[in-house]
Amino acid sequence: MSARRDDLLTRLEQAADPGRAPGQQDYMKSEMPYHGVAMPDVRRITKAVAREHPFETRDDWEAGVLEIWRGATHREQMYAATQLASHAHCRHWLDGRALPMVEEMIVTGAWWDHVDALATDHMGAMLRNDPDVVGPVMWSWATDPLERDGALWRRRTAILCQLKHRDETDLDLLFHAIEASMDSTEFFLRKAIGWALREYAKTDPDEVLAFVDRHDDRLSGLSKREALKHLR
Repeated sequence: MSARRDDLLTRLEQAADPGRAPGQQDYMKSEMPYHGVAMPDVRRITKAVAREHPFETRDDWEAGVLEIWRGATHREQMYAATQLASHAHCRHWLDGRALPMVEEMIVTGAWWDHVDALATDHMGAMLRNDPDVVGPVMWSWATDPLERDGALWRRRTAILCQLKHRDETDLDLLFHAIEASMDSTEFFLRKAIGWALREYAKTDPDEVLAFVDRHDDRLSGLSKREALKHLR
């Protein structure tokens, strides 16, 4: 175990609240237990670990993040790995070369608490930093066959990866990702579609209204309600 991981685990264990942990686990429907550490404290601990054990190279960063992620025994350790992967001193490494690491975290995380952070923060930054490499991958993930392991979460990532892009949103990619999953009955895809449209409506409400009207017969009620929440 590296000194970085050892320090992180020690700090999380010291901050643990065993009385809080079962409620967190039940809420997240998690097979993995919790320490019982609140998210603000996870962030504080992670920042301290990153400051005291800085990543020197890209290889050190990827290896360090994956060591914590793969070796996690409690869910907060996975949250910490996610935060370390996008730490301010490491964000310049979020580009096309980071795709294997982030895809592994998305597919093995396989739940909204992990995937949404990785999609909107990490993949969103990667798409901005390296659009020629990451854009085609997101285009492909949007149509990932749903019978393939992890496809649900790849598709959700493709839908949500531009959530923070506002007027820099690639509409072709956004609408391609949405249209590819419009007919799915998967809750996490329907919810993601509505969320992505609702966020983009803050930038261009008319575009979102027109999109919803064009696809009124295909969009689920959930997607439409979410998309139009602040428009009608």
